Amino acid sequence: MRLPVLPLILLLPFAEIAGFVIIGRQIGVLPTLALVVLSSIFGFALLRIQGLDILGRIRREMERGKVPGREMTHGVMILLAGFLLMVPGFITDIFGLLLFIPWIRDKVWQRLGRRIVVSGASFGTRRRRPGEHREAEKTIDLDADDYRRSGNADTPWRLPRK
Repeated sequence: MRLPVLPLILLLPFAEIAGFVIIGRQIGVLPTLALVVLSSIFGFALLRIQGLDILGRIRREMERGKVPGREMTHGVMILLAGFLLMVPGFITDIFGLLLFIPWIRDKVWQRLGRRIVVSGASFGTRRRRPGEHREAEKTIDLDADDYRRSGNADTPWRLPRK
């Protein structure tokens, strides 16, 4: 049985307001506002630290010639977690903090990994050794204005016939 997501999303702002009221009553208005600001700063800092780490892991996987599907999914979850922490509210903060925990991201990846397909023939990330040159390619990049089909023999964009 699938849980309908749209009603939950529509009820989230009301739940957040109720959370502000309940926590504001317990600790006061200024501490509640301070918690909201601190959670946003904390979310930004975690996003920066873990985001840079995941970018490094994606780069290493691509250098090995592997498809970094898991790392890319973790990167998206870290981005979502940082966004949830920056949004004012305690319920979104809880979900954001949960997504920053690596083993929870692994559980989400295990559930979603079967449905996600990352494909690509080549990433082109192999580093060249000093002195190693790239093979000459027969690719000419043209704008739409530069290309036209005509019998004009003086065009510089024609490849020599073999």
